[in-house]
Amino acid sequence: MQRWPVVLFLAWVCFLFFAGIGLFMSGFLLTRIELASSSSCSDPLVPPLWERQSLPPGSCWAPQRFSKAVLVIIDALHFEFARFDPAKASPLPYENKLGVLHQLATSQPRHARLYRFRADPPTATMQRIKGLTTGSLPTFIDVGSNFASYAIQEDNLLAQLVQNGRRVVFMGDDTWEGLFPKKFFRSYFFPSFNVKDLHTVDDGILQHLYPTVDSGEWDVLIAHFLGVDHCGHKHGPDHPEMAKKLTQMNEMLRSLVDHLGNDTLLLVAGDHGMTETGDHGGDSEKEVNAALFVYSRTPLFGSGPPEEPETIPQVNLVPTVALLLGVPIPYSNIGEVMAELFTGDSDAVSAALQQLSVYHINAKQVDRFLQSYSLVAQDLPAEQLQHLQELFSSAVEEHTQLLTQIYKRMQESQKSRLERGSCRATVAAYGLGSVYSAALVIALTLLGFLLMLLHSERLSFAFLLLFVEAFVLLHIHTCARGLAGDAELFSVPWYAVISWLLAASQFFYSTGHQPIFPAIHWNAAFVGFHLDHSTNLLPAVLVGANTFASHILFAVGCPLLLLWPFVCEVSTSQRKKPKKESREELQEVEEHMMEMRLRESPEEFSTALLRLGLKYLFVLGAQLLACVCAAMILRRHLMVWKVFAPKFLFESLGFVVSSICLLLGISLVMRVDCAVSTWFSQLRLR
Repeated sequence: MQRWPVVLFLAWVCFLFFAGIGLFMSGFLLTRIELASSSSCSDPLVPPLWERQSLPPGSCWAPQRFSKAVLVIIDALHFEFARFDPAKASPLPYENKLGVLHQLATSQPRHARLYRFRADPPTATMQRIKGLTTGSLPTFIDVGSNFASYAIQEDNLLAQLVQNGRRVVFMGDDTWEGLFPKKFFRSYFFPSFNVKDLHTVDDGILQHLYPTVDSGEWDVLIAHFLGVDHCGHKHGPDHPEMAKKLTQMNEMLRSLVDHLGNDTLLLVAGDHGMTETGDHGGDSEKEVNAALFVYSRTPLFGSGPPEEPETIPQVNLVPTVALLLGVPIPYSNIGEVMAELFTGDSDAVSAALQQLSVYHINAKQVDRFLQSYSLVAQDLPAEQLQHLQELFSSAVEEHTQLLTQIYKRMQESQKSRLERGSCRATVAAYGLGSVYSAALVIALTLLGFLLMLLHSERLSFAFLLLFVEAFVLLHIHTCARGLAGDAELFSVPWYAVISWLLAASQFFYSTGHQPIFPAIHWNAAFVGFHLDHSTNLLPAVLVGANTFASHILFAVGCPLLLLWPFVCEVSTSQRKKPKKESREELQEVEEHMMEMRLRESPEEFSTALLRLGLKYLFVLGAQLLACVCAAMILRRHLMVWKVFAPKFLFESLGFVVSSICLLLGISLVMRVDCAVSTWFSQLRLR
């Protein structure tokens, strides 16, 4: 017997089989290399500098639109389960059961919208969770790990949320525990293996859902319900148990909406669909056709929904949610942002700019991933990669040109309005109507808090009354000026100055002070200091600020007597404006409103400030003169050194403090005017 030829021939046949199996697996069971890189806030993928300046604190790459988000995953939520058709008289058990989605979408079309949420095969739960969190396309090689999950190592949405300090709370399918170990601020996992159990996971979630939402101790809440999926596996979609389970989900969503705040985004999604027998895992139309519902109490969309729900890939959810919550897009994402969610209440120009900005960020992120992946995988054809790079470069160039054109159009429009109005300010365009008073109010607020720290806690209410009385005086003064008309617009009457100074004197006593030395609050010298001072200058300043707090605040705020009538002018003018007047005429009137009228007459503006300062000093001087006369006439009085002399000293120091603070307040207004003038000069040159 020829043994070796037989063995070798059989080995050769086995090798041919092995080679065939390997060749088939290499094409059918695709694999994908997971990159270890991750995105961060410091990545150079942000918009141009002039867009970046508007980013609020805590936002990365794009302004944060929502501070909280709730993601409700209803496993195997087919699109037909979420669609509501009122015309159907006898719906099937799985039809018209989620009526709350239809109610929200029709009653609040700019707040809610239903999408076809197209899943990528394989439509198994673990692969869909990976796709919903990484923005990538898991491959068939992962199917075997559906019930033996392993942690996701590549960059994902949960990792970005945790990395940026967000509290993520999870409840539901315990598959997430293996995929994201130690990623949750709080978690409630329930066993998912028994597909015949329709209620354990769902009832466990409902036990914790509403108390968790109401507690507020979360930033992102994820709830993964399994009852619909298990009902499909056990009974199929066309069964009364499916109607009961969908009705339970409808009531859950109805209650959940009532618990949400204005700063919360609600996402209701299915990870995949199901066939007529309730199965899933393949790539049939029924298996990949899931549903996504988006809702917020604040407007999300700039227009109403289309007649037919739009179809979006599931990977698009990752970059959209990331930018809406103000965190970086995961590194390996290949999804496209849902730009319509970035419009809200903004006007058309602002909405278009915001959409361009998020598209710019998304495109640069995807281009970065393609470049990195091609270097590692070495399986992307060089010609196609070069073609993609050319397309991206062309898109970036067109994006830059478009932004430049929009910016130039805005400049040209503003410049033409300046020239047409003889350099009169366009208040509506740049919001400069209260530029002077805003600076003063901010300064007074900061001063008020600092001076309040030098007083005891029981005097905090006195400071509140101080600001309230100052506002009331300004409002009364404005109403009186409105009756006088434009003839006295640049002149502050004597009664306003006198009442302002009397209020300062009143609150000298209201804050616990008296013009005698024993009543000085010496403990103010040690506020913020535990040990003795090395010099007497600092404690003297602290005690002086405590004593003359009312003089400081009212003196710095004195220019408001001139500015406040202009700030309140806009509402009066709009009430008097006839409704039939054209938009152009109304725009021309608005250009003359508020504090920018002062810049139309710079000489009168300077004169008005000078007159106001002189009137204030004159009344202060009259008060000081009265004290001088009282001290002189009563110089031989028994109480002259105990009452009248201290009163004179306090009035003298109050005059000095008020004079200095008056100069500071007027100087602040002039500094703002100088900055505004420089800005307008630069605008004309452009």
